[in-house]
Amino acid sequence: MISTASNAAETVATSTRERILAEALSLFAESGYGGASMRELARRVGVRESSLYNHFPGKAAILEAIVSEHGPASSASRLEQPRYRQLREQPAAFCRQFALDLVDQWSDPREHQFQKVITAERNRVPGIRAKFADQFYAREQRLMTDYFRGFTLAGLVRTPDPRETARLFAAGLIYIRLEHYVMGAQSSPRDKVMEAIERFLGFFFSLIAISDVAEPTNTKKRKAKGEARGKATPD
Repeated sequence: MISTASNAAETVATSTRERILAEALSLFAESGYGGASMRELARRVGVRESSLYNHFPGKAAILEAIVSEHGPASSASRLEQPRYRQLREQPAAFCRQFALDLVDQWSDPREHQFQKVITAERNRVPGIRAKFADQFYAREQRLMTDYFRGFTLAGLVRTPDPRETARLFAAGLIYIRLEHYVMGAQSSPRDKVMEAIERFLGFFFSLIAISDVAEPTNTKKRKAKGEARGKATPD
């Protein structure tokens, strides 16, 4: 009974924390970090202002939590998931999965709010710029480099520098984001974005000498067998 009550309390606390972060992200995007008040945030969440402090010591901690769970942080967390780890010997599948997940992230309205907030506040809130740029971009780049180093050591890709290859891959995707989600008056349709993604992936794969779609093993076997049958018999 005690365990059940404890679990229920934890669920409520998690739910409240998630609502606080979601509403804070929206409020910071609308009013700016400096213009957002804890009173207004509490009103939006539907709790007393004092209740906010049961989850966060202050507004700066809320912004820090938002930074820790969006943008490069969420991308880096994906790279540590089992579904990515199982692609350690499939560079083409890895690159395509990473690109598809980014498109989903870019299409999320919360991501648009986050980019607006971080662009405005990263130079005004102490510690946020360092936390965002250094810790999270460095973490994402390190993980991406580790994948490409593994591909290279296994002979699955051809590159003299896995780190620069990882950076080139990320840079191409960033440019697609700028072109289709940031610079235009409105975001491009998904099919147009996917067309750009596929064009870039094909080009990138050619640079590091990997096939987009691997030839099935049984096809290779049939081909080899056919070649053997057609080989001239010795005199």
